[in-house]
Amino acid sequence: MPLNPLNALLGMFSHDVAIDLGTANTLVMVKGRGIVIDEPSVVAIDRVNKKILAIGAEAKRMVGRTPSDIVAVRPLRDGVISDFGVTEKMLHYFIRSVHDRTSFGLPRPRVSVGIPSGVTEVEKRAVHDAAINAGARAAFLVEEPMAAAIGAGLPIMEPGGSMIVDIGGGTTEVAVISMGGIVVSTSIRIAGDEMDQEITGYARQVHNMLIGERTSEEVKIEAGSAFPLEHEVSVELRGRDLATGLPKSVEVSSVEIRDALSGSVGAIVDAVRQTIEATPPELVADIMSRGIVLAGGGALLRGLDRRLAQETRFPVYVGEDPLTCVVRGAGEVLEEAEILKKVQARLNTRKAPR
Repeated sequence: MPLNPLNALLGMFSHDVAIDLGTANTLVMVKGRGIVIDEPSVVAIDRVNKKILAIGAEAKRMVGRTPSDIVAVRPLRDGVISDFGVTEKMLHYFIRSVHDRTSFGLPRPRVSVGIPSGVTEVEKRAVHDAAINAGARAAFLVEEPMAAAIGAGLPIMEPGGSMIVDIGGGTTEVAVISMGGIVVSTSIRIAGDEMDQEITGYARQVHNMLIGERTSEEVKIEAGSAFPLEHEVSVELRGRDLATGLPKSVEVSSVEIRDALSGSVGAIVDAVRQTIEATPPELVADIMSRGIVLAGGGALLRGLDRRLAQETRFPVYVGEDPLTCVVRGAGEVLEEAEILKKVQARLNTRKAPR
């Protein structure tokens, strides 16, 4: 079917936008320009008049450092929108900052947004409406494991099984993809945020000290692992002594942090194994030869690929630039009409899992 001449003209001159609307970070890619925004999904709000004071990196710097009348919030929790109004304003800010800067005088952009595979119809509608209200000419939703697989370069349109494990901030998405569709998928709300909370809990229970959210994340990056390291490292925990209320500092090893993270890592391993068990045998054979690909920020946890390989007996690889797999895949969907058609058909016909 030929394209409408007006739509073809708009597509030629408009800068299409792909968004990875993540629990921890939001990435925005513009057609022809690459990734132009990579900022935390944090919004600073005035409690009194509900005015938005800052969005992104500037707002994250305020976390834990604001007076009582200012609150820094994350409008997405566990991979879904917890505050629709704030999320819409955040999307509006990101889309407008990109469109105004690169597309002055051009039509409003088409926007594709990565969403978790386990979202409800209400949550899908919320994301779609937020993108439209934020200034998109048309909004397309792409399931994150599908977008991650495309961004990682997996042959998703071929009649063979490809397995992707996308570990973000709020959710871990495991999916087996064949012929442009998701055959089997598992979505759990355990990922990077849960790991941070486990480190916070470890500091409280073992060392009787309170550490902040940012400190937990830094410790996870510096000393976190899922498999014994060749050279174990140590890191300093700094926080407040719960007994005296005074500052406290202790040195912990990567072995201790690995033990603290065992709950989250174990849940991710179980999700992968459950997905494999539900996969048709023919596709399992394909995955054995192609391997399992890891994407998302959680893929950077040291030794996770080796842990999964040991537990599943499949080859496991970390995708190229795993942090940007979803946004690159979402951008590619807008370029490929056949993939876009399949993705939208699946979203329109599939009921979200209960």
